Amino acid sequence: MVAERKMKPRPEGPSQARGHSTRQRILDSAMKLYLSQPTGDVSVAAIAADAGAFPNQVTYYFGSKDSLFIHAAFLALLHDAERVEAVGLSVQSPSSFSSAMARTVLILPSMPLVVRALAVGTSRPDLATVVDQHLNLLFRQSERYLARLLRQKSWEIQRPLPVETRTFWSAAFGATLLSQAGVTGDGNDLDLAGTLTVRKG
Repeated sequence: MVAERKMKPRPEGPSQARGHSTRQRILDSAMKLYLSQPTGDVSVAAIAADAGAFPNQVTYYFGSKDSLFIHAAFLALLHDAERVEAVGLSVQSPSSFSSAMARTVLILPSMPLVVRALAVGTSRPDLATVVDQHLNLLFRQSERYLARLLRQKSWEIQRPLPVETRTFWSAAFGATLLSQAGVTGDGNDLDLAGTLTVRKG
């Protein structure tokens, strides 16, 4: 049998580079416009115009407006997560870390968008995979950050790293959802900081 020759990957051509650029511009514009419109009333035409693209390119690159919204919401959260990480690195004790994490996450501009994106994904089974991919990316990034922080500060947690991060984010999404639903009280009524088990080693 003749062995199959391995094909070398072809360098990205101009059309592929333009395609990636257009997709990224659409995504960046969607994120910006959704963050500026708390009600989420943003049209595909407005996103395309801001990105210098055509409305049908939104469908071409993202499949639907709902899919684009989910991508944009989680992109905004990943950007905001950089602020959260900076706050966490600046604290000196596990208790101040937990409090800072809870306080900062609950006021992130992207949190209401992500909660809505989760609701869209729940109502659209065809988009469940998109939501799942973004959640897993968020969890993995959070795990890497927390693992690095624990090493740097010689702290430890009382349960597995994946459980720690997933419990924290689930509680944060829940707190945001309750706030959006008009439940009386504020984020402090849910002990979000208490979901973190960080302590000195």
